[in-house]
Amino acid sequence: MRLLGLDVGSKTVGVAISDPLGITAQEVETIPIDETKMNFGMKRIRKLVRKFQVDGFVLGLPKKMDGTNGESVQRSKNYGQRLKDKFALPVYYEDERLTTKVANRVLVQEVGIHDRTERKKVIDQMAAVLILQNYLERTRKDKLNNE
Repeated sequence: MRLLGLDVGSKTVGVAISDPLGITAQEVETIPIDETKMNFGMKRIRKLVRKFQVDGFVLGLPKKMDGTNGESVQRSKNYGQRLKDKFALPVYYEDERLTTKVANRVLVQEVGIHDRTERKKVIDQMAAVLILQNYLERTRKDKLNNE
């Protein structure tokens, strides 16, 4: 099952893809969006769905640190509904608390990108990778525990 992981922000959507076996996640790109112009990047997502033969989507759910939902959670759910309506594919949600902080740390400490401007170009992709990888690992553990 091939999944597209998305980190939905107010100006960009970070994109990651799972391998065909659903074991690992790799970064793909960052799609610019403009909510004020109703541009949600769906044309680009359609191309990615076709290119990778996607079976579903995993969206980050940006809960507050205390676990409650805020405005960003609703934005993510609205985006998920757009995906369902447009592609008729399942949409799954994964808690994304701290993924941007972890992505920043990985980019600085492990990849060696110290320049903030350079990190900004790929931070959403890295966050999408973390969201998707967390989902893949959690669902794999759930399957093992249910067997």
